[in-house]
Amino acid sequence: MRTSQIVFGERQHLLRVLDSLERSAITRMRLQQEGRVLEELIHARTLELNTINRQWDHKIAAVLSHEIKPEQLDQLAKQAPKTDFYLLRLISEHPRTSAKTLGRLARHGYAAIRENIARHPNTDAATLLRLSKDRSMPLWYLVAFNPNTPASLRAKLQERMRKMAPASQAQ
Repeated sequence: MRTSQIVFGERQHLLRVLDSLERSAITRMRLQQEGRVLEELIHARTLELNTINRQWDHKIAAVLSHEIKPEQLDQLAKQAPKTDFYLLRLISEHPRTSAKTLGRLARHGYAAIRENIARHPNTDAATLLRLSKDRSMPLWYLVAFNPNTPASLRAKLQERMRKMAPASQAQ
């Protein structure tokens, strides 16, 4: 599956190759020919990103803005397709993302999004409890260090850590 994260990474790589090409000591003809091919590939990746999520670059710029409001982040998260891993990952780590939005995103299949939510300072106790029960990955470890984790759950998770620690560390 080609998610936005994959396509965006390809486009970024192609942009770096184009920059490198422009600094290379090659003939003008070769520079123009290869530059044209790279620009076409970059454009194709941009079209693909817009196929995943219309006006993709505009939405990414909005999420990266420090002025974006929690309501706008929530709306972008609601509208984003599940394959827009990159946008959803950015929203899951944005400092203004609300607990409500984080709670909804905590059900996403992409592990990096759930990890961001487990450590996010705005994540509420109910979402942290749900993440601590996820058996597919050790999210409970991240939850144990979240300041919003209820004391009783934190104590239970810290006890789990102690039991898992090698005997040499216990002394």
